[in-house]
Amino acid sequence: MALVRYTPRSTFASWPELGLFSNRLSRVFGNAWDYPQATDNWIPAVNVEEVADELLLTAELPGMREEDVTVNIENNILTIRGEKREAREEGGEEGGAEGDAEHKYHVWERRYGSFHRSFTLPQSVQADAIQAEFESGILTVRLPKAPEAKSRTIEIAAKTK
Repeated sequence: MALVRYTPRSTFASWPELGLFSNRLSRVFGNAWDYPQATDNWIPAVNVEEVADELLLTAELPGMREEDVTVNIENNILTIRGEKREAREEGGEEGGAEGDAEHKYHVWERRYGSFHRSFTLPQSVQADAIQAEFESGILTVRLPKAPEAKSRTIEIAAKTK
């Protein structure tokens, strides 16, 4: 019997069929298809791609600075942590900017708060050579492959009779 992650019905109160569909996809794809709950922290989007000599992990961190993010490796697990701070200022009688009683937010979809993402590294990665760079809200982590994991061509020797 397989364990299935429980998804509360309240998440999909408007469209119960969507919740059932999501649960079925979660069984196939794991947590990658799960919708974040209202109480969840902000989770940045991440891509992982493989090229000839390395794996490239890129994370979208819009509105963040390099000093807001840390990359750590321990026991072959790469962890990215950070905090995206809210840009608005509270104040005034109506919750708007100070001295501006008419300033009201009608839609607030941008997510803020702390986050962490962890990835188990394959054995083919040289953990001591990992490098990270941050530019224009994109974190790029370069995970070089060990020499024995790189593709190489094997020469075929002709057999003589």
